[in-house]
Amino acid sequence: MAELNFLPGDFVRLRLALEEIEGTIIENPDNSVLLLKLKSGYNIGIPKENILAGRALKKFQEETKKIGLPEKKKDLPSIGLVITGGTIAAKLNPKKGGVSWLTDMNEFARFYPELFNIVNVKKIEVPFMTASESMTSEHWIKIAESVKKLLDDSELMGVIVTHGTDFLHYTSAALSFFLKNLSKPVVLTYSQRSIDRASSDANLNLQCAARMAVSNCAEVMLVGHASINDDFCYALRGTKVKKLHSSKRDAFKPVNAEPIAKVWPDKVEFISSYKARHEGKTELDTDFTDKVALVKFYPGQTPDILDFYALKYKGIVVEAAGLGHLPVSEAHHNWIPTLKKHIKNGFIVCAAGQTIFGRLDPLVYSNGRELLDAGVIFLEDVLAETAFVKLGFVLGHYGWKKNVKEKMLENLAGELSGRLTV
Repeated sequence: MAELNFLPGDFVRLRLALEEIEGTIIENPDNSVLLLKLKSGYNIGIPKENILAGRALKKFQEETKKIGLPEKKKDLPSIGLVITGGTIAAKLNPKKGGVSWLTDMNEFARFYPELFNIVNVKKIEVPFMTASESMTSEHWIKIAESVKKLLDDSELMGVIVTHGTDFLHYTSAALSFFLKNLSKPVVLTYSQRSIDRASSDANLNLQCAARMAVSNCAEVMLVGHASINDDFCYALRGTKVKKLHSSKRDAFKPVNAEPIAKVWPDKVEFISSYKARHEGKTELDTDFTDKVALVKFYPGQTPDILDFYALKYKGIVVEAAGLGHLPVSEAHHNWIPTLKKHIKNGFIVCAAGQTIFGRLDPLVYSNGRELLDAGVIFLEDVLAETAFVKLGFVLGHYGWKKNVKEKMLENLAGELSGRLTV
């Protein structure tokens, strides 16, 4: 067996019995196997006993040069930045064969220098670093608290929040409800592809987010690619947006709403109405209960799912079919008796559409009228994910217990919209 004195991060060439392989050494607790990241991006494991010879073509060197923050420019507006994780806050780590978080602001400045040509980043908050699929309502509250702290600084024009993509629209909805009387822009942004990739969307998204953060729009917004090209971004209302593609750069689309604006690194073009910034003080309201659930109805589903949730939960959002339909009296798995029993006992049942686009209307067919009479709250055109967050927010307020239906149908954060003409 060849003597292999390699360290993680070294770029090496290995000679096997039938071929030679080049790649980067990855950390591996199993000392009998050499892990290698190939140029293709794939990782392979090679038993050391199969390696005839090898040499390092390039030794790994930790970056020791300290990159200072860009000098603040007097003519640029100042913003606050909240970093929470996700691809936009990650960099390639050759030793691990994956990515590591960008938690150091000096590194952030090195990867995203263009941001500092648009704004001065005066303050940074890092409440945690985690992927969005690992977040809970506790994370939403921590983000809201960090944002509120920055909004209260009179020298800051707005706030950017960097975030993972998978459940970003849940966080944008939560911040929309938690931050009341919003006085400045709060902009969430992301990247589908990391900054070390040529096709990364991170830089444009961050530049456009910065431009929107110093605009006149005092809304919770999501800013990201408007198309697969690097041309411009859309600013989308936090309660009317959904991730509709797993990997495309323009993954987020507005639902039952128009974009607020087209955004370039150097300008903003508003294309729909918005709330303007003002001198008032933003209020933080994070009362929330996790005793809510989101369930998609599927063909043949029986109502005993309601029995399960009613035992420990306060309410549920059901993604209903079509205009808001579930099995009623004509079906052998009729939901009406079970719905009436639990709703009478104080369990809240809301209906949101699983069609994504369009709105619910319980008055078109008898099916909807039966559900309405049973006490189901039809949430018109509210997105199912937004409805889930809103139900947790509403039921988290003890004083709203007697007015849940009214609150769920009150337009608290732009989640309800009028009928679109297109």
